[in-house]
Amino acid sequence: MNLLVLDDADFIAADRVVLADRRFTHMQEIHRVEVGDSLRVGRLGGLMGKATVVRLEGHQAELEVGFDQPPPAKLPLTLVLALPRPKMLRRVFQTVATLGVQRLILVNSYRVEKSFWQTPFLTPEAIRENLILGLEQARDTVLPEVIIEKRFKPFVEDRLPAIAEGTLGLVGHPGQYPACPRAVDRSVTLAIGPEGGWIPYEIELLGKAGLAPVQLGDRILRVETAVTALLSRIF
Repeated sequence: MNLLVLDDADFIAADRVVLADRRFTHMQEIHRVEVGDSLRVGRLGGLMGKATVVRLEGHQAELEVGFDQPPPAKLPLTLVLALPRPKMLRRVFQTVATLGVQRLILVNSYRVEKSFWQTPFLTPEAIRENLILGLEQARDTVLPEVIIEKRFKPFVEDRLPAIAEGTLGLVGHPGQYPACPRAVDRSVTLAIGPEGGWIPYEIELLGKAGLAPVQLGDRILRVETAVTALLSRIF
C-alpha cells in the first residue's frame, strides 16, 4: 500500500480521521507506525497529502491529515473488456485502477461463460474494494468509472459508436492485422476480448462501431497481461 485512501466515513473532523480496518492493520504490520510518524494519504475522489499519527489505541489509529496535491491524470481511455473469468476479474479491476484507466466497460462475448456473470466480484462493494486496492498501489484517489453491459449486440450497435466517436478506436485481436500503435497522443477506445479472442461476428460489429483490429504479435496473452501490454504500448 503506497497510499492510504480515505473515505468520507473515516473523518471525525475536517482534518482528523480514525482508521480501524485493514488499513490500520497494514499501518501496524507493514509500516510499524508510532505516534508522530507521517504517512501518504489521499481523499477518495479528491486531493492527496500527508497524515501524522496522533493516537494509537487498541485497534484504531487517529491521524491528522492535510491535502495539497492533485492525483495523477487519468489515461484518456475507455476500455471495453469482455468479462474475464472470476479468478482473474479481481486482478483486472486492480490493474485497471493502477494504470489509470478512465472508464471500464465490461461486456458479454460469445466465449464468455454465462456463469461468469454470477461472480460476487461484480457486486458494487467488491468492485469498489478492488479498485481502491489499485488506487493505493498507484497513489491515486479517483476511481475509474465502471459500466456493465450484459448484452453485446445492443451495446455495440446502439451505444459504442457514440462512445468511440472522436477517439482512436482499436480492437486488440490476434491475426493478420496492423501492429498496435505506439505512444498515441489522443483519446482511445480500446476493446479487448476473452482469452479465446473475439469471434468474427463480434470483430465485424466492433468494426462498424469504429474500432479497427490491431495485434501485438503471434502469442496469445492472458486478459490481464493483454490489458497491461496494450495500454503500455498505446500510451
